[in-house]
Amino acid sequence: MELKKSFPITEIQIGMTASYSQTITDADIKGFSGLSGDHNPVHVNEQYAKKSRYKGRIAHGLLTASFFSAIFGTKLPGEGCVYVSQNLQFKRPVYLGDTVEAKVTVIAVNISTKRVTFETVCSVSGKVVTIGTAEIFIP
Repeated sequence: MELKKSFPITEIQIGMTASYSQTITDADIKGFSGLSGDHNPVHVNEQYAKKSRYKGRIAHGLLTASFFSAIFGTKLPGEGCVYVSQNLQFKRPVYLGDTVEAKVTVIAVNISTKRVTFETVCSVSGKVVTIGTAEIFIP
């Protein structure tokens, strides 16, 4: 059975979910630092991070939040959709070696504006690390 590459807005229902998981590596953090320009030592310098409140290097919050984009562009709604907005709250740090599960859930569908609203949650070992809502446009 072939997986859908995208869902038309008329097939999207409240309660639909999709998820993506990834384990955070040193390469992920260094790559994100290079792409974003955020070289905060709490992310990239082990000696500095050990002295911080986190006692070790942590991933950028926006790195984990970027996993929502992976879901939207490849799973739900899928190809062709466009991010309109995202709000975020960062609840806990994410460390190297943590496996982050990003999950999106449809909470509203507006067919006339072609927009879908999602609850967005990242968790590590069942504990919420990032939460928010996103609005996606479906052409």
